[in-house]
Amino acid sequence: MSDELLTPTSSPVDDSDLQLAAPTNAIIIEDLVKDYGEKRVVDHVNLHIRRGEFFGFVGPNGAGKTTTIRMIAGLLKPTAGRIVVAGHPVDTEPLAAKAAIGLLPEEPNLYERLKGREFLEFAGGMYGIAAEEVALRSAELLRLMELADDAETLIVDYSLGMRKKVALAAALIHNPDVLVLDEPFTGIDPISSRAVRNVLGRLRERGTTIFFSSHVLELVQRLCTSVAIIHEGRIVGQGSVAEIVAAAEAGDDAVLEDAFLKLVGASDEEGELSWIH
Repeated sequence: MSDELLTPTSSPVDDSDLQLAAPTNAIIIEDLVKDYGEKRVVDHVNLHIRRGEFFGFVGPNGAGKTTTIRMIAGLLKPTAGRIVVAGHPVDTEPLAAKAAIGLLPEEPNLYERLKGREFLEFAGGMYGIAAEEVALRSAELLRLMELADDAETLIVDYSLGMRKKVALAAALIHNPDVLVLDEPFTGIDPISSRAVRNVLGRLRERGTTIFFSSHVLELVQRLCTSVAIIHEGRIVGQGSVAEIVAAAEAGDDAVLEDAFLKLVGASDEEGELSWIH
């Protein structure tokens, strides 16, 4: 396997290259850097994510996943580097780039004193969608997320799983080209998890690009067409699951978790407590 698969080129592309790549790449990240004082959290990350791809982004806690996601969504300014979403540079065309993205953060910020239906109508209105169309989309999304019976319930009374689903519905209401998900399955029950997975499967079938960050490697392996592993701010593995496993030389029967642990240098030693016998 070539080094290019594991360590994408760090050479930045010029504007003409970015525009030529726009038809086939939904997200282009070139030499992305984020520093907090003297601490470098994201260190020259390079990713080209094709349209319609279900892309997994995994790494240990503190590896730089959420920071990268916030920069993609235009919520955080990079120290250096370039991000292009759906053909729009995030730094020079922030509104167009944000309009192309549906974002589900790990901890969604919801207006708890709104009902589920009201929250979706508010979200649709923020994107400038006509009220009649917002009402139609809201009803369909609530039904798809299995929240129709709770449409008139205040969000403050929603469970964690229901909050995740209504936040995902809000991220989808403007029909985005790119869906960015940060730990969408954390804290939700198996029924809600299956409902969300079904929605994501339908979205991928219709061509939506999904950027998916999760600690649940079994789900990443099952859902994603390609994966990148980030460790200490750097990409240490990238490709299909089979390519990553092969590159990590994790063994014939290895799964993504085995390759992940090897690439990030995790110890195989078992934890031990001296006072437990």
